[in-house]
Amino acid sequence: MDQLLLSRLQFAFTIGYHILWPAFTIGLAWFVVVLNGAWLRTRRDVYRQLMRFWIRIFALAFGMGVVTGVVISYQLGLNWSGYAKATADVLGPLFVLEVLTAFFLEAGFIGIMLFGQERVGERIHFAACVIVATGTVISAFWIISANSWMHTPVHYQIEEGGRFVATDFWGVVFNPSMPYRFAHMIMASFVTGAFVVTGVSAFWIWRGRESEAAPARTAFSLSLGLLAVLVPLQIFIGDQHGLNTREHQPAKIAAIEARWETARRVPITAIAWPDEQAETNRYSIEIPVIGSLILTHELDGEVRGLKDFPKNQRPPVVPVFFAFRIMVGCGLALLAISWTALFLRWRGKLFNQRWFLLAAMAATPLGFVATLAGWTVTEVGRQPYVIYGQLRTADAVSPVAAGAVASSLVIALVLYNLLLLGFWWFAGRLVWRGPATDKPLPPVTRPVAAKAIAPVLSPTPAGDPS
Repeated sequence: MDQLLLSRLQFAFTIGYHILWPAFTIGLAWFVVVLNGAWLRTRRDVYRQLMRFWIRIFALAFGMGVVTGVVISYQLGLNWSGYAKATADVLGPLFVLEVLTAFFLEAGFIGIMLFGQERVGERIHFAACVIVATGTVISAFWIISANSWMHTPVHYQIEEGGRFVATDFWGVVFNPSMPYRFAHMIMASFVTGAFVVTGVSAFWIWRGRESEAAPARTAFSLSLGLLAVLVPLQIFIGDQHGLNTREHQPAKIAAIEARWETARRVPITAIAWPDEQAETNRYSIEIPVIGSLILTHELDGEVRGLKDFPKNQRPPVVPVFFAFRIMVGCGLALLAISWTALFLRWRGKLFNQRWFLLAAMAATPLGFVATLAGWTVTEVGRQPYVIYGQLRTADAVSPVAAGAVASSLVIALVLYNLLLLGFWWFAGRLVWRGPATDKPLPPVTRPVAAKAIAPVLSPTPAGDPS
């Protein structure tokens, strides 16, 4: 393998591994906020118990996200110096703002979120949870904005040496694909986090420990109720994102559908084996006309084919075609589970159908699978460009020896998998122990610091009525 392919594989692995953690922690952080708010409103201790448990899981996942995210910034300079040099003036400010407005915000309040439950006032702790959760969304905003500009570059000029310079900062930030991709990613994170909560809660119910009954049923019911709304909303946002992609990246849509010829009233290809050499599909199963309806929202809508584009400007068809179907398949499975839960809830059988509990447990990783598949569609579908239509990936790579890239890729594979095993070990132990603890939860107290300094600030000795 040459140095370009090795660099692409290394970056695909590291950023694909990293994206799993924000996809989980964004949704989980807001679920903690929901639990915290429910505890403050109802004073039901089950919400406080669940909040304590999921904060621990969030802490582990947040740490994984930080560690794996730092590597990405170094990798851009080491393996993709052509990209870094060309785009620094446009994208550099967005990365800096992500650190200043999101990372510092999270770092400043995550200590209170993790360790301040019995040390600060309950409202201060709730505020800290909201601030950390907001920070995760702000972080995603800047990163998605930068990545979206790479797909739909606008408001720039290219100066001497191939350097991109922004002509309108906010035009770069709110580029044409950014709102759709940001909404799609945030909703994917909510769905991913909620299905982890659903799967873990299903495991607790299935195991049948008496001490876990109340928190397990509460979390199971709450997460599935949220998913009944979130999953259909995600499908709608994905449809709107597809329309935007058809407008700005028609070659990607052609690769997603393995559509070779431009035509109207095109079928939807349920499954096939795209043959890029022969420019045809083998073993194809198609549904007439539905392709135009889905892709253009018109029965007679025109869909451009790959033959409209030069071969050296087409994305790889096979990975994009199958990754999209994996993403859609996961989405439909999650929709079926969330709506089946509505039916079982209506029948009063949500918690006692063991087949449904097993299905919910099996669905736990589907949000992650769908996220990786969607990322593959998005990024591989942009090829052969790193800045769509302007900077080719081959021109963005660093002149680093292939052996150096290969050795660092092997090291990354080993270290990242050891990290994953460590996460599974600690998170698995927490899940196995469950949300209940051997000792009772401590009573809610007011801030200790205020009580401690009150005598010092008093103008008279404590207890003196004068």
